[in-house]
Amino acid sequence: MTGPKPLALMVGLGLAGTAAGAAAQDLRFSQDATMACMAVAADSAAKKACIGKSAELCMTATIDGGTTVGMGGCLDREFQLWDAMLNAAYTEARSKAKASDEEMKQIGATVPLMEPALRDMQRAWIPYRDATCDFERSQWGGGTGGGPATIGCLMRLTGEQAIYLADIWTGY
Repeated sequence: MTGPKPLALMVGLGLAGTAAGAAAQDLRFSQDATMACMAVAADSAAKKACIGKSAELCMTATIDGGTTVGMGGCLDREFQLWDAMLNAAYTEARSKAKASDEEMKQIGATVPLMEPALRDMQRAWIPYRDATCDFERSQWGGGTGGGPATIGCLMRLTGEQAIYLADIWTGY
């Protein structure tokens, strides 16, 4: 049967599309699970186990959290959390590296400078992270799971790097 669709059907389809779009945007994300886990983690391995905790809860608490759009949204929210923690850890590590370099200079030590080495390491890490996550996406063959896989990879590697940078000075 061809011809125009009944108005009620067109309105119903329009509302359904809007409701689905709105539900995907209505994520129930809280960073509390990740932060609570980090607060009690005794070492780097335990801290790495905290990566993804809030995203997992978001996916179960969000109505459409099991869809690729919902998963991507939840993973992205936690990725943003880890990215902020990475930036804070990098800023602090650079400050401490500069102070250490200055201290070594003052006592006349001829040791490699830490701050430029840290900067170069971080600059090299970014393309490594991106290439690794591009590879993970490629394993989905263009399927819809590629988006969440990419964001999950970015979250995981960014979290690991944030933890690494925050723990550099432990024991110094």
